[in-house]
Amino acid sequence: MIGAHNRDDGDLPALTPLAEITGPVSHSFISQRLRLHYVDWGNQDAPILLLVHGGRDHCRSWDWVAQELRHDWHVIAPDLRGHGDSQWSPEGNYETRSFIYDLAQLIHQLNVEQVVIVAHSLGGIISTRFAGLFPEKVSKLVSIEGLGLPPETVTQRQLIPVADRWREWIDRKRAAASRQPRRYPTLESAFARMKEENAYLNDQQARHLTIHGASRNEDGTWSWKFDNYLHAWTFDDVAQDEIDSLWSSICCPTLLLCGNDSEASNPRLDGRASRFRNARVLDFDDAGHWLHHDQFQRFITELKAFLAE
Repeated sequence: MIGAHNRDDGDLPALTPLAEITGPVSHSFISQRLRLHYVDWGNQDAPILLLVHGGRDHCRSWDWVAQELRHDWHVIAPDLRGHGDSQWSPEGNYETRSFIYDLAQLIHQLNVEQVVIVAHSLGGIISTRFAGLFPEKVSKLVSIEGLGLPPETVTQRQLIPVADRWREWIDRKRAAASRQPRRYPTLESAFARMKEENAYLNDQQARHLTIHGASRNEDGTWSWKFDNYLHAWTFDDVAQDEIDSLWSSICCPTLLLCGNDSEASNPRLDGRASRFRNARVLDFDDAGHWLHHDQFQRFITELKAFLAE
């Protein structure tokens, strides 16, 4: 997250006032015995476009994007397991393959031939692999900083003996089990924390993300909705050459977006974009990991142009 860059609200292009946004309808579906939540922005006769959020985020972070697209698309935004208003995994299971199954299950239950997917971060990891597994199901794909750890970091982690990686993972899981959700005395204090974590956000964005990302505890305090076990990611992913194989199986036009003020590496410069058959990379100046918030107007312009091609 970026905390060193501050911006006044006046520096950001105007967003649709929240009072003018007609909210979506909530639905749920079952995947691996979990009840998972998604919102549906209507327009049932239009092609389906899925908005898949990132780690420790929630589906309502897409609201401004959905508002821009809802007249041309049937927009659906899921809450990933352990996030937002979806159930937490009882055993703290948040492996990538479980998220991919959940996405596959949602698309299966929607009973459609193809979807367009726009995804951020963890959502991009999930969606690019789904598109490689089922290339016939995805007609267009946008991944915002959603290819996982930079190749250099992956290489460094692979040098750590497997037993050490297992022990580190066990320690992190145990720490997550004993970690109590942070409690904020007021919604305003949670809002202040949101602003502290991402100083690119203006007040309107941060307040909206806080309202939909926090729930009230029995004692009147507020906590974030995501499961603390999400802090303990599993280390045992598929090998990079297998991931490359999935990426190379994607048939649809693909747009890879990155912020130049982010810790994620640029897929054009690190070579990952070359694994895709039909991908182009756009990088955003003056934007961090949440570039679709940080540079909203440019993001929407580029997204609409890509979808119209």
